[in-house]
Amino acid sequence: MILHIDMDAFFASIEQAINPRLKGKPLIIGSRGNKMHTVVCAASYAAKALGIHSGMSSREAFSLCPQLEFVAADQAKYIWTSEQIFELLKEYDLPLNYASIDEFQLELTGYPDPLNLAKKIKEQIYANFNITASVGIAKTWLLAKLASKLNKPDGLTLIDDSNFEQILRQTSLDKLCGMGGKTGVGFIASGLKSCWDLYLNLPGFFSQSYHNSDNVDENPGKFNEMPKSISHSYTLPMAQINPQVIRAWIRLLSEMVATRLRQQKLTSATVHLWLNGPEIGSFGAQKTYQLTTNDGYEIYQRAVKTMAKSRFKNHRIRAIGVTCSSLSKGSYQPLLREEIRREGLIQALDRINNRFGEGSIHPAITDLTH
Repeated sequence: MILHIDMDAFFASIEQAINPRLKGKPLIIGSRGNKMHTVVCAASYAAKALGIHSGMSSREAFSLCPQLEFVAADQAKYIWTSEQIFELLKEYDLPLNYASIDEFQLELTGYPDPLNLAKKIKEQIYANFNITASVGIAKTWLLAKLASKLNKPDGLTLIDDSNFEQILRQTSLDKLCGMGGKTGVGFIASGLKSCWDLYLNLPGFFSQSYHNSDNVDENPGKFNEMPKSISHSYTLPMAQINPQVIRAWIRLLSEMVATRLRQQKLTSATVHLWLNGPEIGSFGAQKTYQLTTNDGYEIYQRAVKTMAKSRFKNHRIRAIGVTCSSLSKGSYQPLLREEIRREGLIQALDRINNRFGEGSIHPAITDLTH
């Protein structure tokens, strides 16, 4: 079984937890500080109820609700909170995956009481951070992720043999992960409306994901064993064609991956870049290098080289992921003078961020992600 944790209106909830005056109010998080000339990158549930959503211009949002509260995005807060939640989940001594900045997964094979565990995790997150999470439990990550979205906010849903058909019949196809782009449009155009329609027409899609999921390792590795890969991904509020913004997000994700590599005293030889957009669907490519690294700038450079060689240079991008694999124990050993200077800088930045919070000092290019 997989337990999928999806934080509720993550950015907005963090701002409301920090400033109780904002609790329960319609709130938007702006990608820039000018509240009338920015894009909504997150909205509270009170704002969503008014028809305000990510990707909308702030001017349009204020026309729907002139009393909207506004806060400019602060990536350092969100990254720090995400990392702290991850540390909290480590304490359960179960195989753990960092799915994205606001999503986490636990492998529960053989765990006796998944529902009680989910309730305990939700309670701990709320007690520690004053924000809520929705949890889904199912035999595969795809269904667990779907389950986490069915009863938001503060939901808890289990999909098993007893309700598999009922839930898929009641759930529209667009709620299923991967159905937001060309694939979903194609299925809907062919007359498929619900997840159950997809199951009936493409039984292999769910039979492989669902029924064959019993074939799992009965002795999964613990979280503290060396992982096979470390990754971060993010879905943008709206599809972006601006190469500067896209590269800024790649840099931010590269820095987040690099930080986790250094925390675990790992280096990586292989960098994988994943892109998703309305025209291109999903694209992934990777390259393995002779020299390993845990330097965020080097990981970023390798990811950008991968993107430059793709045929998707001028297409809209909606989601980005950076993964480092081919991991080995040890620290990055710089050879050139410039690399040695950068290694000293990285160590200094790690000391500052460890003391004052993740992202307190960050590359200037990542400010474009705001």
